[in-house]
Amino acid sequence: MNLPFALPDFAPGSVWLAGAGPGDPGLLSLLALHGLVHADVVVHDALVDARVLDLARPEAERIGVGKRGGQPSPKQGEITARLIALARSGLRVLRLKGGDPFVFGRGAEEAMGLADTGVPFRVVPGVSSGIGGLAYAGIPVTSRGTNSAVCLLTGHDAEGKAPAHDWQALARIPVLVFYMALRNFDEISGRLIAAGRDPGEPAAAVSRATTAQQKVALGTLSEIAAAAADVEAPAILVVGEVARLHQSLDWFLS
Repeated sequence: MNLPFALPDFAPGSVWLAGAGPGDPGLLSLLALHGLVHADVVVHDALVDARVLDLARPEAERIGVGKRGGQPSPKQGEITARLIALARSGLRVLRLKGGDPFVFGRGAEEAMGLADTGVPFRVVPGVSSGIGGLAYAGIPVTSRGTNSAVCLLTGHDAEGKAPAHDWQALARIPVLVFYMALRNFDEISGRLIAAGRDPGEPAAAVSRATTAQQKVALGTLSEIAAAAADVEAPAILVVGEVARLHQSLDWFLS
């Protein structure tokens, strides 16, 4: 690429923890693309789009370490250990994650492992699905007149259940964005309503955001679990008045 500025060197023996965005290859950052075309090995999640992986140089090794619910997958400690071993063998290692590595991507755990063992690393942020994915659904996470605060949350704990959030506190935040919550939509909505949230408040579920398979289900907080019954993972749940804006701002695939 002919750029009017220099991109950092991807040194042998180092690891770049990079976000690939929610799906659309056009949402890759310049740094993530730079990492792809210089990496010796790409260690990637299952949700990284194949078109993104195709941007890696042909001789680069690809190692899939994706975690999918209910399917055998490497343990987090094994993934971190592999990154360390690959870097110590003198390779340029690109750890490519869907979305942003530091937003529910366990990138912090991998970074700590690299830091503790003295392996040089760089963090390359990516577009998070809870922001960029909602934008492709015509749902801004903030909008003047509706909200001046937003909260990003995980929708399941280590056992796959709805987390032990402070639901009373969450009920007062104008916009909530839940990641990885598909199996718990009904319980999440029930807990929010029990904590005082309006059951008629707008809510939306966005599946496979930014891809040609994107699907948006709208409903009220009390109805969203039923409205999203045929929505497939990965999916984002948003609760708040901004969800209503999908009806006016739905620009993608329309």
